[in-house]
Amino acid sequence: MADEVEESKSFKALGICEQLVEACHNLGWRNPSKIQAEAIPHALEGKDLIGLAQTGSGKTGAFALPILQALLEATRPHAFFACVLSPTRELAIQIAEQFEALGCGIGLKCAVVVGGVDHVQQAIALAKRPHIVVGTPGRLLDHLSNTKGFSLNALKYLVLDEADRLLNEEFEKALDEILQVIPRERKTYLFSATMTKKVRKLQRACLRNPVKIEAASKYSTVDTLKQQYCFVPAKYKDCYLIYILIEMSGKTSIVFTRTCDSTRLMALMLRNLGLRAIPISGQMSQANRLGALNKFKAGECNILVATDVASRGLDIPSVDMVINYDIPTNSKNYIHRVGRTARAGRSGVAISLVNQYELEWYMQIEKLIGKKLPEFPAVEEEVLMLMERVTEAKRLSLMKINETGRKRRRKGGDDAEEDTDRYRPHPDKPSKKSKKR
Repeated sequence: MADEVEESKSFKALGICEQLVEACHNLGWRNPSKIQAEAIPHALEGKDLIGLAQTGSGKTGAFALPILQALLEATRPHAFFACVLSPTRELAIQIAEQFEALGCGIGLKCAVVVGGVDHVQQAIALAKRPHIVVGTPGRLLDHLSNTKGFSLNALKYLVLDEADRLLNEEFEKALDEILQVIPRERKTYLFSATMTKKVRKLQRACLRNPVKIEAASKYSTVDTLKQQYCFVPAKYKDCYLIYILIEMSGKTSIVFTRTCDSTRLMALMLRNLGLRAIPISGQMSQANRLGALNKFKAGECNILVATDVASRGLDIPSVDMVINYDIPTNSKNYIHRVGRTARAGRSGVAISLVNQYELEWYMQIEKLIGKKLPEFPAVEEEVLMLMERVTEAKRLSLMKINETGRKRRRKGGDDAEEDTDRYRPHPDKPSKKSKKR
């Protein structure tokens, strides 16, 4: 099989029809990725699939192309032909966008059903009988239970993307109920960056004689990713973050923190220092989350401050650097976080800030990926020159948050809904010169 994959330098050679090959070219996909080259021939033969691949490897194309080809070849293409489940709203929307881009020339209709969006609008979209439904388990089950005329009785394909996350407690019950009401006679594709015990259990429960495709080692990062760590005292962590962002100025970055509150505080602090940052977290409304992502993708803000809500599946091609401000307590989340950069063959940088309380978590990460990482060269004297400005910026940010909190309590509103447009960068942007004064 490996030799065949090496020879398959085009989508056409994999068996993809001319219309879809053209759609791939229009998206700039000249040659299939490794997971696509290995998965597509088996999918076209009608096999169930388990695909294990590094994040950013082109998994969506690996399942979307065979589904669209089957839809084209169907004697009577019908509604609700395929359903794709994902753990996050943003990933569901992104998967639907790729389906629509690939199927724009064949009249494809696609609907997205996720939480945080008007239920009635989604019911109207489902009433138009789309070919593909992409959603999160909870909202899909809600529509299956409550939306008149909607069912998946004729479903031909089920895709479980980021399957390891779909098996978390928050999704497991909804997923079990969905599996009970869809046809047993279907094709099932299960894709995941990691193979866990729960994924194996799901594989046994809902796949029939699947072909397993492993386009990566169990827990690995891509070769084009430069990974480093920076050991910092906890009280100076903010200063080190600003120092790195200044040293690497001009790069598009995602900064990962542990909590929703800290994303907002940090984005405000960075803006007070003249850096173009915007937060994204699970506490924000869906509209604000998408708004933040769109600003980031469009380059209006070059720093996205995020919780792990942004660590899975989001394809933002221009991310140059990932900074782990907070080390993830689950080392597998490190793989997903750093997978936001160095995607589709591009290079990228990942820097982890490790304080004295996070050392054990960091050592678990090195053990997981099987390598010792080099240290990021930070000059402590220069870092500490930023102390006064960083402390003041953080103080102003806390004042702003407390003030907004008081207003919210008076109005009974939702702090998370506040429009991030209101936060404007401070004109006095730090530079390499300023830190040496």
